[in-house]
Amino acid sequence: MRPRRYLQLDVFADRPGAGNPLGVVLDAADLDTASMQAFAAWTRLSETIFFLPPTSAGADYRIRIFTPRQELPFAGHPSIGAAWAALETGLAPDTGALVQECAAGLLPARVEGRGADRLLCLRAPDARPQPVPTDARELLARVLATLPQGCLPAALWNNGPGWWLVELEDAAAVRALVPDLAAIAALSRATGAVGLAVFGMAGAATDHALAVRAFCPADDVPEDPVTGSANAAIGAALHAVGRFPGQGRYVASQGRELGRDGRVVVERDEAGAIWIGGRVQPVIAGSATW
Repeated sequence: MRPRRYLQLDVFADRPGAGNPLGVVLDAADLDTASMQAFAAWTRLSETIFFLPPTSAGADYRIRIFTPRQELPFAGHPSIGAAWAALETGLAPDTGALVQECAAGLLPARVEGRGADRLLCLRAPDARPQPVPTDARELLARVLATLPQGCLPAALWNNGPGWWLVELEDAAAVRALVPDLAAIAALSRATGAVGLAVFGMAGAATDHALAVRAFCPADDVPEDPVTGSANAAIGAALHAVGRFPGQGRYVASQGRELGRDGRVVVERDEAGAIWIGGRVQPVIAGSATW
């Protein structure tokens, strides 16, 4: 065992203590999968990432992403945090554009602004609706039974991880929701989803277009503070029905109910691809022996 450079970051955060915490192991080339999964379970953060040498010529860096229970091909706040860490530690040059390699493929990223105002944006993998297994329909009905649903029908979307997306009546309904975590866990396990995300439109007087919450009890994360992949999937679902808010870019609020009020920038480019963006705050810099 040897010390490995370790960071803990708050992602989608305008200050330390907001957003979603992320564990970052910078020197992970000799760690096997079991060791990475064990460390991610030990941190008990919603995700921990491990930096490895790239295997693709076009990549600036490569990461693997783990929840306390499983590896994910893609996740949003780990990807935004990875871009920040790669720049800050010199693993990638600060040219304003980056390419991340992960299990979901090569994902372009860009940098907007400098210093405390620096915004990191990354193109999410394409999100696609998935068929609902017949034997899961009863579980879905149980989850939806107590939810004040909005216009968009509940659906399972996948952009690396799978997310159940449910629109509620409005942002107030999202804020007030008391979820049935046992039902969500059962539905997630039956359909291979990482969890369920609810969203509702906010009023014009707010600094955000949507309020979002995400629940991942099957991954031992009852509520995820701020979730990039779920926000990207929501953006894709709204784009698919012509309801993408704003002029191709909006801000989502997530994490307020956990005391970690975060902001996710969601953008639709000219090709219809969804980008997510946010700010990153460093909290811990040290070493871990594993």
